Amino acid sequence: MANPIALPLYEKIPRKNTLQRLFDILIFFLLISLLIYRFLFLKNHGLTWLLAFLCESWFTFTWSLVISTKWNPVDYKTHPDRLLQRVPELPSVDMFVTTADPVLEPPIITVNTVLSLLAIDYPAHKLACYVSDDGCSPITYYSLVETSKFAKLWVPFCKKYNIHVRAPFRYFSSNPQTFGGSSSDFQQEWKRMKDEYEGLSHKIEDAVQKSVPSDFTGDFAEFSNIERKNHPAIIKIIWENKTSLPNGLPHLVYISREKRPNHPHHYKAGAMNVLARVSGLMTNAPYMLNVDCDMFVNNPKTALHAMCPLLDSKSENKIAFSQFPQVFYGGLKDDPYGNQLVVLFKYMGHGIAGLQGPFYSGTGCFHSRKVIYGLSPDDVDSVNEKTANNILSNFGSSKELIKSGADVLKGKTDPPPNLSNSIQASYQVSGSCYEYGTGWGTKVGWKYGSTVEDVHTGLMIHKRGWRSALLSPNPPAFLGCAPSGGPSAATQQKRWATGLLEILFSKSCPIFATLFGELQFRQCLAYLWVLMWGLRFIPELCYAALPAYCLITNSHFLPKVQEPALYVLAAIFIIYNVYTLSEYLRSGQSVRAWWNNQRMSRINTTNAWLFGFLSVIFKLLGISETVFEVTQKDQSSDDASDAEAGRFTFNESPIFLPGTTILVVHLTALVVSLLKLQPPARDGMGLG
Repeated sequence: MANPIALPLYEKIPRKNTLQRLFDILIFFLLISLLIYRFLFLKNHGLTWLLAFLCESWFTFTWSLVISTKWNPVDYKTHPDRLLQRVPELPSVDMFVTTADPVLEPPIITVNTVLSLLAIDYPAHKLACYVSDDGCSPITYYSLVETSKFAKLWVPFCKKYNIHVRAPFRYFSSNPQTFGGSSSDFQQEWKRMKDEYEGLSHKIEDAVQKSVPSDFTGDFAEFSNIERKNHPAIIKIIWENKTSLPNGLPHLVYISREKRPNHPHHYKAGAMNVLARVSGLMTNAPYMLNVDCDMFVNNPKTALHAMCPLLDSKSENKIAFSQFPQVFYGGLKDDPYGNQLVVLFKYMGHGIAGLQGPFYSGTGCFHSRKVIYGLSPDDVDSVNEKTANNILSNFGSSKELIKSGADVLKGKTDPPPNLSNSIQASYQVSGSCYEYGTGWGTKVGWKYGSTVEDVHTGLMIHKRGWRSALLSPNPPAFLGCAPSGGPSAATQQKRWATGLLEILFSKSCPIFATLFGELQFRQCLAYLWVLMWGLRFIPELCYAALPAYCLITNSHFLPKVQEPALYVLAAIFIIYNVYTLSEYLRSGQSVRAWWNNQRMSRINTTNAWLFGFLSVIFKLLGISETVFEVTQKDQSSDDASDAEAGRFTFNESPIFLPGTTILVVHLTALVVSLLKLQPPARDGMGLG
């Protein structure tokens, strides 16, 4: 029998993908053949032929990036049982939950995420949960106070009966015998927990309906007469595990950083940096987990899985973060809005994992605090005084924060004995002016300058030579809710396209990171594949407009029936669609889901990504700044009885205008063609 001490904590297993590679290369060969044909006969045709050639050149380039990204997919298999045998004392973890709007992100969603985090299988005295409320909502704070009372019952219940799903709203919607047991004692406790949770839900619902608590006295005095975007910092220690019991309740801290109209707050990246500073003063855990308010823990051993690559001796100085893929619960059947990302994570995500590692996706990620502070892989083993001073010089004027940062760099993990001792220093580092003259957001912490601070931060980590690990345990580590409507999905896509282009057009461009940093070449290509999403609307809109233009002008951009090149186009169309359909079927998706995703891909490209591009252009021209738009979240699930579920609805937003215009133009072209209103073709070639 193998010695568990000698066995690895995780395995990196290559996937077999010979057939996938063959199809990838075949499609690429056909695309190249089409381009050669276009180029050879370019002089014999007009504008439409040239535009088609340019568009197809872009499609070929994009496909080459896809091939490189998907070429070496891997799976990570972790062994948390070996971790418990090998590591005598698990490291501490600070858990961050971010919320920004109590209307778009209802407090009951945040509450369930917090409860699932407090109940994970990890020593409680090694955990601290920090909730960042950028909405500065007394309702959110009230909900967390009530949650801490329920957590004292919920956490022991989960661990006593080894409950698998530890978000109450999800657990109580299931059959109790499925998760827990069937004994009479369990049934009684289950009924009690359900009643207690319903009571908590009613309290929160009543508070939301009243909009404000009954009075602003006691704990709520600091919320009196404040404005959401103009208020001092508010930090509340809701619960402190003073006895440091491993089976107790983790620390729970509420933070609403200071905001002033004349000071930039940098959206989520700014909130994350405040969380890093405050947690560094209070608990200073060597590892940090961040989750969005709607991403609850679905696998109670998530933290143990994450620690396997981070603590394994062969990769401890190489892997900066453990990233879990985003998986969604209660999604509408057949993914009508194309935002559940199942196939994207399975193929592209695991392909990127085979390179330098997955992108940081903003939630479900365990970070090393040293890495977030700016440490490079070469300096991990022994941080010399010069390196430490260079890093700490970016921390600002807080002596307490500098000391905590020095402890992290030296590997000291002893947390402060009392959280309240750090309150005053925490208020200082939460101030809106604190970051002026520091390296926060540029050299230290989460990076500023993009509305997708996650990709930006991950890129800068990879630039320093770090790797990352993509972990997909069964059951999934986290579950979240995808946008439940057309406008919400489009808003999210617009924000992504905006932020990605901000990175592409900045000094953080991955090309520079490869030329002047440690970013690997193929990882650079993978970053370019995602960063250029916002540019794809140009060739796609142009290609979509060509058929209508040719119908109206009696010209053509496709090879004629008697030309062999038409068979190349037909082969590309058929093989590509059969190939992508097979990916969906192998991922457990339906044909309808494949069709919906193909449809939404065109809608997002020609609408949301176009507006994302315009936002970045306006920013570069100094006309306006980009805005972080919060996506609406809810706990709705797939309801077959809801006639509106999955129906694509529109609102007053102009975001769907480009796609609608293309549709009208095509209908007009059909009418012109049917009524034979086109001009006569010239020399059989038309005006094209």
